[in-house]
Amino acid sequence: MINVAVDAMGGDNAPTELVKGAAEAVEMRNDLKVFLVGREEVIKKELTSYTYPTKQIEIVDAKEIIETAEPPVMAIRKKKNSSMVEGLHLVKKGICDAFVSAGSSGAILVGGQVIVGRLKGVERAPLAPLIPTNKGVSLLIDCGANVDARAPHLVQFAKIGSIYMEEVVGKKNPTVAIVNIGAEEDKGNLLVKEAYPLLKNCEDIHFIGNIEAREIPKGMADIIVCEAFVGNVILKLYEGLGDTLIQKIKTGMMSTFRSKLGALLAKPALKETLKDFDVTKYGGAPLLGLNGLVVKTHGNSKAVEVKNAIIQCVSFKEQKMNEKIKEKIC
Repeated sequence: MINVAVDAMGGDNAPTELVKGAAEAVEMRNDLKVFLVGREEVIKKELTSYTYPTKQIEIVDAKEIIETAEPPVMAIRKKKNSSMVEGLHLVKKGICDAFVSAGSSGAILVGGQVIVGRLKGVERAPLAPLIPTNKGVSLLIDCGANVDARAPHLVQFAKIGSIYMEEVVGKKNPTVAIVNIGAEEDKGNLLVKEAYPLLKNCEDIHFIGNIEAREIPKGMADIIVCEAFVGNVILKLYEGLGDTLIQKIKTGMMSTFRSKLGALLAKPALKETLKDFDVTKYGGAPLLGLNGLVVKTHGNSKAVEVKNAIIQCVSFKEQKMNEKIKEKIC
């Protein structure tokens, strides 16, 4: 069995959507066990709404909750009986293979590195979500964990990202590009200028040079390397623009009788196309390079994203990602 701990109290829609996502996940996989971590009486009540294989869900009682606005370091230190800290300790102790949370990003990043710990040889653990592109998906690494990264860290992110894309996503010889304000080699800030030749001379990756932000949605590279400040801005703009465009399309199609008629005819094809740009289908963003898997999902995650994040953890374990990172990085 693959054991995944889920922070049942983290996020805007806890515990309802977290519990529902867990119930749906165990319905899909008979080799999966989910440990729902949080207030036992609340989780038990939520579980009564679902039919699921009862042996595949276990409740771990945790009375405290880390709120989004709390200082991350202080919260991890003081709230030892919180759903997040207890869940991370399940991974540290080897009881669970992975931990999924929609809770405070800062607390997850701190807790992942302090409690679970980094693999020996990994200098920084990057947060790396898959983002939809015109050619499938790309890996954005780092998108929020290391705003003060140095050039050697970006090289290691590229190596870790290449392993992830090849082993988990199945992309052979994935291409790597670094985010820059131009295609020329001498463009960029000091960090990018220092990282470029290191990436260029790294034999472990397929580096193709700089990538401008407008080229990212076109799928011009499989792995998008950047430090966390830039990565987080790209991710948030990506998500916001995607939602806005979908809403604009819907509004336009409902504006006149003719457009409504056209919308009726186009709806099946449009619905199928937009599925590819639904970020929830890709699960969460894994914090790569730790001694166990920690996955951050959106704070407003619904059950489908939680379910997909849990299944994502199963794939990670099946592909022995940690072992491969140890072998190639450490």
